[in-house]
Amino acid sequence: MEIHNTTEDVVFSVIGEICTSIEKQGNPEKLCLCDQCRIDAACFVLNRVPPHYIISNRGAARIEQETISRQQLEADAVSLVFEAIKRVSHNQRPNSDHTSGQVKEVKKGPVFNIPTIIGRAFDGANFSPLADVGVELWRDGKLVEMKNRNWQNPCKLVLNTQGTFTFWPESIPAKEEGSREQFEYSVKIEVPGFETLTHFFEIPVISELGNAESFSMDRTLKLPDLYLFPPGGDED
Repeated sequence: MEIHNTTEDVVFSVIGEICTSIEKQGNPEKLCLCDQCRIDAACFVLNRVPPHYIISNRGAARIEQETISRQQLEADAVSLVFEAIKRVSHNQRPNSDHTSGQVKEVKKGPVFNIPTIIGRAFDGANFSPLADVGVELWRDGKLVEMKNRNWQNPCKLVLNTQGTFTFWPESIPAKEEGSREQFEYSVKIEVPGFETLTHFFEIPVISELGNAESFSMDRTLKLPDLYLFPPGGDED
């Protein structure tokens, strides 16, 4: 059984129509309309409109009959989309090249789908969450490639995420479906005035036929909280 939020359909449709209209007008404000900025704009709007979930074709049919509420949603989305496109365009992601066609080629055949990795980093002296710090994910002596452009390595800690860092490593090719393997990773944090922290861990993964392309909290590895200390500091 698959749950679907029909509000997403409306929002992405409105974004597509508005971006097309802007392009036909010559884009006088020079707004960025790349795939990444469209996705960011969609997130901005979806966080400000109510979701509407369906789980069957009957639900889809009922949605089509509710024309008044759908028209109101579209009207609300239009004003929000214009605001979102302008905000996102003026605050573009620095890690994206903001051109079309940035979707990575999906790996075919059996792969090890590495779960998302989440953890938190704190100042060991006062237990406050770290901010303005880069957290790195390593494997086999090099930085791990991420699943797509929306995930960064290093991951930059910002004040409003309370020291939380997240990674979604790229899938690893496997010889066959159903094989089990342990993958060794390490998280490294270097901050001036603190001892370098390196946390090693292993992830057991069973290979699957197909590359996981949807983020899910059900496939998440939670690391223990990490604490950084000044040189010679007592970690106890």
